[in-house]
Order: sequence, then C-alpha cells, then structure tokens
Amino acid sequence: GRNYAAALRSRKKSRKFESMTDETALLAANSAYYQAFLARDNEAMAALWAPDGVSCVHPGWPPLIGRRAVLACYADIFRNPLQEPIARGQETVILGESEGRVLCIETVGGGALAATNWFRRFEDRWLLLHHQASPIAIPAREPPNRNAMH
Repeated sequence: GRNYAAALRSRKKSRKFESMTDETALLAANSAYYQAFLARDNEAMAALWAPDGVSCVHPGWPPLIGRRAVLACYADIFRNPLQEPIARGQETVILGESEGRVLCIETVGGGALAATNWFRRFEDRWLLLHHQASPIAIPAREPPNRNAMH
C-alpha cells in the first residue's frame, strides 16, 4: 500500500521533471527556428528540419511537401530584401512522448499570425516536421452603434 503510493508519487515527480526538460528543449528548438529565420541562415534552418516527412504552409501559399521544397522556399524568403523580420510570443507547448508542438503568435510587418511548429524527437534533438502560419482575424475597432439610423 504505502510503498506503492510512494513509488507512484516518485514516478509522477520524475515524469514531471522529464517533461519540463523536454519542454525546455522543445522551446529552445522553436527559438532556434526563429533565430535562423531572423539571421536568414540557410544552414541553421536546414539543421532544424527532420530528414524526411516534412511540410510547410506559409500564409496565402499552397502547401510545401518534402524537405527539398521546404528548404528551397526558405532560401527564397531569405533572399527577399523586403522580407519583414518575425517576432514570436505567447508560446504554448503541447508535448507527447516523441512529438511536440509549439503554438505561438508571430508578428510580421505589423500583422499577427497564429503559428504551429510541430517537432519530432530524433534521439536527443527536436527537429521540425511542419510549420504553418495563418493570419489572425482582427476584430472591429468599435462595436456598431445600435441607435444609429441607416
């Protein structure tokens, strides 16, 4: 009875500690993605993506399937002198045993995007499988005046 309960509490604490470590590592991988983007660093970006099974959907673009297509797209974006820098915030981690997602808000050129970065653990590294960002609808600035006549 008591030994089992103590072992269960100990296991829950160790799992919580492990998941905190995984969460920290996942957030670091997510941060590295945005650092590579800001630096326009093709090599750093390539090092963050899984060897296969990758995809990407940029706002308003068709889906990109495959590592080659995804990395070629980033290379094109990095060559664009008008590309606005991206800031991220409001990160939320969803963590599984071998996969994790980071949902966040990207700010680009004054607009806000909801972004999902989906990672898989490969040995001791979290590598990107999928990135997707889409515009967030902006609410009306003022509610309509219900007393106004049309």
